[in-house]
Amino acid sequence: MRSLLTERNRIITIANQKGGVGKTTTAINLATALAAIGERVLIVDLDPQGNASTGLGIRRVDRKLSSYELMVGSHSIAEVVLDTVVPNLSIIPSTMDLLGVEMEISQHADRVFRLRKALSSPDALMYNYVLVDCPPSFNLLTMNAMAAAHSVLVPLQCEFFALEGLSQLLETVDQVRRSVNPTLDIQGIVLTMFDSRNNLAQQVVNDVRTHLGEKVYHTLIPRNVRVSEAPSYGKPAILYDLKCAGSQAYLQLASEVIQRERQRKAA
Repeated sequence: MRSLLTERNRIITIANQKGGVGKTTTAINLATALAAIGERVLIVDLDPQGNASTGLGIRRVDRKLSSYELMVGSHSIAEVVLDTVVPNLSIIPSTMDLLGVEMEISQHADRVFRLRKALSSPDALMYNYVLVDCPPSFNLLTMNAMAAAHSVLVPLQCEFFALEGLSQLLETVDQVRRSVNPTLDIQGIVLTMFDSRNNLAQQVVNDVRTHLGEKVYHTLIPRNVRVSEAPSYGKPAILYDLKCAGSQAYLQLASEVIQRERQRKAA
């Protein structure tokens, strides 16, 4: 069974059940880097905390409509999407209303496919890439994101329990593949918060690459103060400080993502 989604754009879910791994930071800065090289990019903020929206300068007072309305089916992408400070980058913002989505749609037969249906509309074809930022848990929102996506990109913090959490996430992807989205693939593993002074961090990198090989991106996202500061100014790190190590790493990551997409299409 093929995915119902068109291949004229690429829908990538950014997910990890563990919090604090740089998931939203990766979503924001990867999207910005892709937009900077001319791709039209949409972020769908599916985390009720709304950090991706805040990190792109979308004030809560301006979030009149959000991904909640998209999920319950009351509004279309064109009606809920907002421009950001980044040219070529738009966002469907999040609000705390998302906390009520599961109760709202749980009794519907298509509850797992709400986002897939929304992203199958002509509005989504305006974008080359759609990045879905998930909450740090496996719930109906994350399930919708994986059911809608062509692939999953996994940010993984370079810490002791990284491999344990990764194995759980890979099992989740397998479950989604078997049940609702047979073409779902792992886009890649992004190693985040890397500290070259920490021997344990290097050991984690080696272990993950030993287990997953080419699925792991070559780019390492370093711990970087400027990247951490940027969201408080409502900007991606790439706009806040282009020359910092974190921004340069996300530009390299975007290049790798594009290269892998070209290889996939050529295969």
